[in-house]
Amino acid sequence: MKMLSLFAASALMAAAPAFAEGDIKAGEKDFKKCKACHMIVADDGEVIFKGGKTGPNLYGIVGRVAGSQDGFKYGAGLKDAAAAEFVWTQEAIAAYVADTKAWLGDNGFTTKSKMSFKLKGGGEDVAAWLASVGPAAE
Repeated sequence: MKMLSLFAASALMAAAPAFAEGDIKAGEKDFKKCKACHMIVADDGEVIFKGGKTGPNLYGIVGRVAGSQDGFKYGAGLKDAAAAEFVWTQEAIAAYVADTKAWLGDNGFTTKSKMSFKLKGGGEDVAAWLASVGPAAE
């Protein structure tokens, strides 16, 4: 029994990095739930994903300081994150879209947010897709 538990734990640890990376193709599909508020437009004006303007443009979100998109008025939680110079990672985005207020509170920021939508599943996939359509890592 001890060996079975050890094997199961090893299998989960081996699978964890693949899970954390997300499925880019699934993420593109899941992002359709986000397009009511967000678009993805490259710095040169190329429209990668047409969407709303209620939320900030998510082009280059991975690696960008939270709450720092020019021309957008953020809620108190992301203003706190910006002041702390918190930089978005794929893992942070996946957790944020699953439960915004919980993520903000868990990271010591005010739990007030303009984002009311919760992506119940696929956050890792959406984060992986956002990273794939952003600028190349430096």
